[in-house]
Amino acid sequence: MRLFVDSANMDEIRTAASWGVLSGVTTNPTLLAKEDPTIDVRERLLEIHRLVGGHISVEVLSTDTAGMLREAEDIISWLPEAVIKIPMIPEGMAAVRELTRQGIPTNVTLVFSPAQAIIAANAGASFVSVFLGRLDDIGSDGLRVLSDICEIWERQGMESEIIAASLRHPMHLVEAARHGSDIATAPFRVLQQAMKHPLTDLGLQSFLADYRRLQEEQTRARQASLVP
Repeated sequence: MRLFVDSANMDEIRTAASWGVLSGVTTNPTLLAKEDPTIDVRERLLEIHRLVGGHISVEVLSTDTAGMLREAEDIISWLPEAVIKIPMIPEGMAAVRELTRQGIPTNVTLVFSPAQAIIAANAGASFVSVFLGRLDDIGSDGLRVLSDICEIWERQGMESEIIAASLRHPMHLVEAARHGSDIATAPFRVLQQAMKHPLTDLGLQSFLADYRRLQEEQTRARQASLVP
């Protein structure tokens, strides 16, 4: 399972990229709105892609098919490697079908049910983003939905790649991998948490303390050997 960071914050993205674990980045209008209100969205997305490379999803804002296609054409003109992020609505599926015909990759976002995922795959979506955390937020079982989608994909041989999105904690990451997601896109905070374990911290402290004691003993032994 590949890892993406779900962020528009350059400090977060730069730090995550430095770890060498990222295969791409996803963004959305909410994430971009959290940044500087004077942000140049186009320049920010180009900066992200220059830094990370790989997959970058760029979301359209139109809700009609023609508008989505116009936005997609504009995005591809300045970022040819972009994956066009399309909402899971009927007009969006028509846009996905046309973009697929043109050979432009798409990421269908805001998928909350297996039925929606099946529709998106049949429209030709390159990626289907299943939102786990938002399902959990309303008392549904996001992981159960993801599990059902992964099972359907395995049985039916669906070609769209499954992205586990809206992750709230490291266990979402683990369970997404266990159920068979192709990709997990996680907030920077979740990626940080996933690397942490108290026994790792304690073990490292112990190793360093033991090494310091070894150095001290070796220093004392050398000094003793010099005494006539």
